Amino acid sequence: MLIYYLFIFIGCCAAIYFAGNWVVSGLSRIAKFLEWKEFTAAFFIMAMAATLPNLFLAIMSVINGVPELSLGDVMGGNVVDMTLTVALAAFFSKKGIDAKSKTVQTSLAFTFVAAILPLLLLLDGGLSRIDGAVLLAFFFSYIYWLLSKKEHFKIIYSGHKVALDKQFGRFMADLGKVAAGIAVMMAMAQGIVVSANAFSADFNVALPLVGILIIGLGNSFPEIYFSIVSARANKTKMILGDVMGAIILPGTLVLGMVALVSPIKISGVAMFAAARYFLFAAAIFFYICIKSDQKVTKKEAVLLLSIYIAFLLTEILAK
Repeated sequence: MLIYYLFIFIGCCAAIYFAGNWVVSGLSRIAKFLEWKEFTAAFFIMAMAATLPNLFLAIMSVINGVPELSLGDVMGGNVVDMTLTVALAAFFSKKGIDAKSKTVQTSLAFTFVAAILPLLLLLDGGLSRIDGAVLLAFFFSYIYWLLSKKEHFKIIYSGHKVALDKQFGRFMADLGKVAAGIAVMMAMAQGIVVSANAFSADFNVALPLVGILIIGLGNSFPEIYFSIVSARANKTKMILGDVMGAIILPGTLVLGMVALVSPIKISGVAMFAAARYFLFAAAIFFYICIKSDQKVTKKEAVLLLSIYIAFLLTEILAK
């Protein structure tokens, strides 16, 4: 039976890789057509679509009375995105990940707060409706800022304006290509999660650990592959748009909506202690790596990867 799930796991990984190529090429042309920066296009299209599995999982977790699974998913996914995803992208990029734009630097501050805000609100052992309202208010504050600045949508590539493809038919084709690619990535990511869950069940792994390590990693696979493909195509601004969106959206919009509808009460917050410490550490080093020289280098990627490996080992050994 495990062999069956192993083939599913490998097949899903391969499918996500090819779908990532569709999404990157399509997003690049859509950004040019709409005169959006690549960062903004990746945030609104890729990151929002990739957050849907987190939202569906959160809803089902609350309905089934296991909110710790959703919490583990968000916490684990954010650690993955701020460490493993960025590190792998930097390794595959030629000159590191460029973070020089004002949009990226300001969004970095929002991302840092979005990563640690749920941790602060969870200090009392849960997320109330007021906490949910706070998370949603923060999310909409960021969206308002992002939409209010015209320069966030003015296309800038390598210091000069690129000739735009005004053919609406091509734009719709690219939109369909991106939608199909994202759909494949999300479906295959779910296949990876199902396979990983089968492995965890066979080895009798605790539910919170499944959320933190397996589902959190599985739901981050679209971001990981998208970032690697973007790095290889030298579209590094898309990487940070996707990663920052993948951190802000689940941590504020998803948890905020769930807490507002059905407050989350976690009886065993202590079991998330290691994840909380590593999430805080990941947020700090993620901030420092992007802020310093406004670029993520391969040396900094080694540091971020080391944090993820330490997080992985700590969670496994602690259980």
